[in-house]
Amino acid sequence: MSVRIVLGTQWGDEGKGKIVDLLTEEADAVVRYQGGANAGHTVRIDEKEFILHLIPSGILHPHTECYIGNGVVLDPFTLLEEIEFLESKGIDISNRLFISHNTHLVLPYHKLLDQAIEANSNNTKIGTTCRGIGPAYSDKANRTNIRLGEILDLDGFKMRLEKNIDENNLLLERMYHQTPIDKAELVKNCLEIEPKVAPLITDVSLRINHAIKAGKYILIEGAQGTLLDIDFGTYPFVTSSNSVSGGACTGLGIGPTKIDSVMGVLKVYTTRVGQGPFPTELRDGFDEEMRRLGNEYGATTGRPRRCGWFDAVIARYSARINGIDSFALTKLDVLDTIKEIQVCIGYDYKGNTLSDFPPESKMVENCKPVYQTFKGWQQPTRHLKSFDELPENAKYYIQAIEEMIQTKISIISLGPQRHQTIFRN
Repeated sequence: MSVRIVLGTQWGDEGKGKIVDLLTEEADAVVRYQGGANAGHTVRIDEKEFILHLIPSGILHPHTECYIGNGVVLDPFTLLEEIEFLESKGIDISNRLFISHNTHLVLPYHKLLDQAIEANSNNTKIGTTCRGIGPAYSDKANRTNIRLGEILDLDGFKMRLEKNIDENNLLLERMYHQTPIDKAELVKNCLEIEPKVAPLITDVSLRINHAIKAGKYILIEGAQGTLLDIDFGTYPFVTSSNSVSGGACTGLGIGPTKIDSVMGVLKVYTTRVGQGPFPTELRDGFDEEMRRLGNEYGATTGRPRRCGWFDAVIARYSARINGIDSFALTKLDVLDTIKEIQVCIGYDYKGNTLSDFPPESKMVENCKPVYQTFKGWQQPTRHLKSFDELPENAKYYIQAIEEMIQTKISIISLGPQRHQTIFRN
């Protein structure tokens, strides 16, 4: 049928979990291509809430196969906790969850290093989740990390693991003055998970390409957001992987000619977690009001998110970088009570007006937003079923955004539940 990428177009937390869940109704497979357990997707089904960190949210549909690609860094202990959580909720993953041989592991020493690096006052604080993602990707680039498929050879895996623990313990002790990992305990714990993870290991690239050739509908799920991409985000305040659409090809082992469409998920305002430039960030207490209205707290860490107005400059940048052909606009209902709504249409940079997102974070830090004001609609929208039923000011706001970003908005989310959604076009 088709291959579609769905990804975040701001700094993450745009509501991708719900959108992927909706689109999975017709999908044969949902595939994750990058990131790790630092990403949290929240899906609400009736009165149940599911927060998933590694397993694609398509697992909530019993007909859907789910894949974790080689571009992901996998914490095997978090994975098993997530599987247990799903099974406790009556979700069966048997013969539905598959993980690439080439997926790199995140192990406890990666987490300790992450914490130590972030705590070191000589380093720029990124605001990392301390889930070990950066150190795991560093080891991958250094060609020293362990891949999941190696666990199928337990003797070889044990030797490699012991060597890596010794080397990382030296770093922890001598550079960061931290307590080293208990080698015997970690080796024991890792060997014990082999029977649980071994049945999940497969050649994901091969299976996905076979599915594409067979005409299956494949939904590719991104984690984080475009502005957190290691190359195109607000570096160094970014994640350690390519969260843009191009990362799907290298993170899964499929060619770019296999991708049929790219949908960006875009919130009607902007948030980010952690440090880094944020031109439209709200101040003077209104940020707390927006945080309260939108329940803006991290699904992974619980940290309060920084909140700001919608930024059309970022949306245009994301559309360009990712090749987006349609957007899903989320959390429209959060603006229901606001009298006046601001939209950033450009940046003032040292007296010059910029319509394109600057390539350097230092430039972004010195950008001031140029706003256009819209009248709010000040009436509830969560119960509405079609675009025509929306208040006139809400329709005008959405149409103005479409014009600014020169890309159609095909889905409008009015709340966390599946039915609180309007489909257009």
